[in-house]
Amino acid sequence: MDKPRTDFPPVRACLFDMDGLLINTEDIYTLCHNILLQTYNAGPMTWDIKSQLQGRPANESILRLLSFFNLSHVNPESYTSALHTIQEREFPNAQPLPGVEALLQTLSTTQNGGRRIHIALATSSHEGHFKLKTQHLEDMFGVFKKERRVLGDDNRIPKGRGKPSPDIYLVALKAINDTLEEGEEQIKPEECLVFEDGVPGVIAGRRAGMRVIWVPHPGLANQYLGREAEVLAGRGEGGELVDEYQLGQVGDGWGEQLVSLVDFPYGKYGIVTGK
Repeated sequence: MDKPRTDFPPVRACLFDMDGLLINTEDIYTLCHNILLQTYNAGPMTWDIKSQLQGRPANESILRLLSFFNLSHVNPESYTSALHTIQEREFPNAQPLPGVEALLQTLSTTQNGGRRIHIALATSSHEGHFKLKTQHLEDMFGVFKKERRVLGDDNRIPKGRGKPSPDIYLVALKAINDTLEEGEEQIKPEECLVFEDGVPGVIAGRRAGMRVIWVPHPGLANQYLGREAEVLAGRGEGGELVDEYQLGQVGDGWGEQLVSLVDFPYGKYGIVTGK
């Protein structure tokens, strides 16, 4: 185990996942899949398979799910089409998770000793689904400037480089740096704090060279009991994916697990709240 690093610079940018972190759509995804799986006499979806799907590109998730339930004979496009019909009905019921609205409002209005805290969205959801999930929550999502919203079908993300690859978070940081005010120093990866609920997203954040807050669903947390330190190091999926981006080390201090975003510890990350 590494000795935890303690000399981090203050956080200047917060990069947010969306599903299951800001809004309760992970539970809605489960509901939609279970409705559809019942038509194939399969299911229900439990966290042993759901944990493998979180944050991944949709087409990859569907293939994994069909294989898990021995439904490889089912056409993935047909399954996806039927699933979308159910989701179009259910996604508009999405609601913010505890602490989210207060956190986003605080970060978006904080000057932090004369320097703003910059925020960006980095979600695997494509634009159509993003609208379904958020159009009734415009006040909350309005804190994310359009150019700082990086969605799953954003052409700035290379094909095949969704989470757990680091690209989406590197793109989000570039979007912030490209829109800084004149004279403001470029933000470095180690000055970024990634907020994630899924293990692939934690890996993506760590591979991007950023600090990470992991806020797992209780069901997911149960799947990783005793392995939390591995997850926070970006090693929660073993050796499944290896690329040129450096993984963290267990106990290196770059990640923290929280139960929720209620009463977020701003001071711990060098964020001075208020104007």
